[in-house]
Amino acid sequence: MIRKKILELLETNSKLTPAEIAAMIGENESVVADEIKAMENEKIICGYHTLINWDKVSEERVSALIGVKISPVRGEGFDRISTRISRFEEVKSVFLMSGSSNDLILSIEGDSLKEVSQFVYEKIATMDTVVSTATYFVLKKYKEHKVILTDDTGADERIQIQP
Repeated sequence: MIRKKILELLETNSKLTPAEIAAMIGENESVVADEIKAMENEKIICGYHTLINWDKVSEERVSALIGVKISPVRGEGFDRISTRISRFEEVKSVFLMSGSSNDLILSIEGDSLKEVSQFVYEKIATMDTVVSTATYFVLKKYKEHKVILTDDTGADERIQIQP
């Protein structure tokens, strides 16, 4: 139970210190620090990341989701190709999907639409077991990793007209 509480807090804010977490969950700081260290060693906690809202930075950043249809290799399934795709620097995430026409969904980032497109048609589409790809460019991010990225409140700002 303590692990779940720690993980939920770190998932929302990875900058929290063991002392801050301990105060939030009513636990001893050394117990929290030991649990965090143990979870890092067990690869439950795999890293700490900074969430950046690239829309607020002057640098252009393009995100895309790539659907990939694969012809699986006998005895290896999707693991070999998924591992190979995971090694590309441009690939942020790789997910094996169910209930979709795509076997894998990749999350890709690049500096331009052309860069992302070129990566897909030169590196992904040419792989031996890839049957097809479908690229979906992200137009705007509203929420990512439980963090709301928009400044607006979502309130209806239309003028009210009454008869």
